[in-house]
Amino acid sequence: MLETPRHRIIGDLHLPREGYRSRLSDFLNRGDLEFIPLVNAEISSANGGATESRPFLAVASGHVQLAYPYEEAQ
Repeated sequence: MLETPRHRIIGDLHLPREGYRSRLSDFLNRGDLEFIPLVNAEISSANGGATESRPFLAVASGHVQLAYPYEEAQ
């Protein structure tokens, strides 16, 4: 999940299975990251409201205030 000042975004981020940058923190801390590519994204307002779905979304990394793995409750 990514949180920006205006939005809460849930989506799939494809990471390598092993090795360097296989963790979310490694991916986000790389120096050349300008956009975070997400697939199957769901975007909602940080204040609540309707959710929009997008098959692909590129989020500007400079707008992200909080990022964490999101597992939907089973």
